[in-house]
Amino acid sequence: QVRVAESGGGLVQPGGSLRLSCAASGFTLDYYAIGWFRQAPGKEREGVSCISTSEGSTYYIDSVKGRFTISRDNARNTVYLQMNSLKPEDTAVYYCALRWDFCSAYFYEYNYWGQGTQVTVSS
Repeated sequence: QVRVAESGGGLVQPGGSLRLSCAASGFTLDYYAIGWFRQAPGKEREGVSCISTSEGSTYYIDSVKGRFTISRDNARNTVYLQMNSLKPEDTAVYYCALRWDFCSAYFYEYNYWGQGTQVTVSS
């Protein structure tokens, strides 16, 4: 059974940190690119970050560069998104998504999705 599950969201104060996890069951992540997307109320879904396999590259939208770090632990079949210096505008539901090999900024090019985890940044 294929399953993708995010965890690690929660309520944090501005300037705080969270680490999101994306764990896959039923298959290996070794040959998949993993993207993180987020969607805030009234906003369109946007790609936040991605880590590729063959390319060996990471990508970030400008608004999170220097604050977020994506990493992969193939032994644990898990991808992480370390989020530091969080801002209220980071508040959203964060989704983990998978596609074959290469990163894409477009959500419709991803094949597997987690259920989402809520990140709320407020005082």
